[in-house]
Amino acid sequence: MPFRRSAPLLKFAFLLPLLLAVGACSLFHHGKRDTLNTMTVEQLYQRAHELSQNSNWGQAETVYQKLISRFPYGAYNEQSQIELAYAQYKDDKFEDAYSTINEFIKTYPTQKHVAYAYYLRGLINFDRTETGMQKLAKISPSRFDQGYVLQSFDDFNTLIARFPNTPYAADARQRMIYLRNQLARSELNVAEYYLQRKAYIASADRAKYIIEHYQRSPESADALAVLAKSYHLLGQQKLADQTTQVLKLNYPDHPYLRNPKRWPKHHSWPWRLIPLTSAH
Repeated sequence: MPFRRSAPLLKFAFLLPLLLAVGACSLFHHGKRDTLNTMTVEQLYQRAHELSQNSNWGQAETVYQKLISRFPYGAYNEQSQIELAYAQYKDDKFEDAYSTINEFIKTYPTQKHVAYAYYLRGLINFDRTETGMQKLAKISPSRFDQGYVLQSFDDFNTLIARFPNTPYAADARQRMIYLRNQLARSELNVAEYYLQRKAYIASADRAKYIIEHYQRSPESADALAVLAKSYHLLGQQKLADQTTQVLKLNYPDHPYLRNPKRWPKHHSWPWRLIPLTSAH
């Protein structure tokens, strides 16, 4: 019965290409590991740099890490640590990127590229201020914890204080303005929350804090309005009138001046039950 005899051969014929493919794959990976283990430091750096240039961040990270482990000292090691942190940052591995660049700054505080390291650390924290979900839902970052905002602001501030003439200083200043306004917005969210909850002393305190610490932010106008309304509802009419006058002098078109009773506008209660929605 020739058909039955040929069956095992037929199965083997199907299996043979698969076995050969598996073997070739094994040999390929083995050869790749050997290559990374035998390449010179210059070759490793060139390979990692090329991968980064082509946005192959994951592969670049692997090669940078191999270089750093095989050659723990020297200029290539130091440069690779910076570029590894950047690759991790671009790969959205913010925790790893922060750990890498922070360790670099601690280890090499006077290295010639440390200014960039501070800038990169600021960028990492800057991008951690808003998650993908927040961007997708268009939720204001000011509605959430401001820990990364403060860290990023401090990083950029350190950069400007220590290295004011670097190419990164101008961008750092612009980002600091954005972060400062976000911090002010966060404080205003709290002030308006207290106002809505009829905690008028607390809302007045928050509004005064914004006016004192974020004078040039766009939130200054609303902070004055919150303060004026808080004073009015506390029965401090003289202070309320004085604050309203300051508001009128600086922001004559503010909606509070047209109708204090209807400002600020709040969403209906079903909308406010959704925890991640923003009123702004």
